[in-house]
Amino acid sequence: MKNEELKKWSGLRIVWIMLCAAFFILHSSLFISCSSIDCPVENVVATVYKLQKSDGTPDTLYDSLTVFSRRKNGTDTILLDHITSTTQFQLQVGHTNPEDTLYFLVSNGSYSAQDVVFIKKENTPHFESVDCSIAYFHKITGVRLGSHNVIDSISIIKTEVNYDLSSEHFHICFKARR
Repeated sequence: MKNEELKKWSGLRIVWIMLCAAFFILHSSLFISCSSIDCPVENVVATVYKLQKSDGTPDTLYDSLTVFSRRKNGTDTILLDHITSTTQFQLQVGHTNPEDTLYFLVSNGSYSAQDVVFIKKENTPHFESVDCSIAYFHKITGVRLGSHNVIDSISIIKTEVNYDLSSEHFHICFKARR
């Protein structure tokens, strides 16, 4: 009778070990399902602006540059805060409106001036997985200046805006400074 009981307990032990292994595999797969491999948790959808002079050569803005936008409720949201000595920068893109309005404020100790840039775009939801939050990709369809106080010109180089930040979307030419 002891042998039969031992066989019974050995069988239950094997079943218990198999259940524990199955639980561990299932549990660990839940944590892996939304990793940086499946979900782009570290990726950003943004536009890249490269500074150029009017002759097409690279430019550096030594003055302080702040870029902000206005929300529907009238409050400002700062997208770029007081950067200096820059040759390029990145700005995230809004995904609710077909046009973004960006205010570029350039200042130093002796002056301050502002320009408005309007960027028309098509917003497209980008789905990765049910485990991941939705992202929005964009297609830039137009850009225009509201004034020419600080910015001389801005041109579209690449229209598709997605996770790729390796190439420029805009070339921006600031007016000649001191």
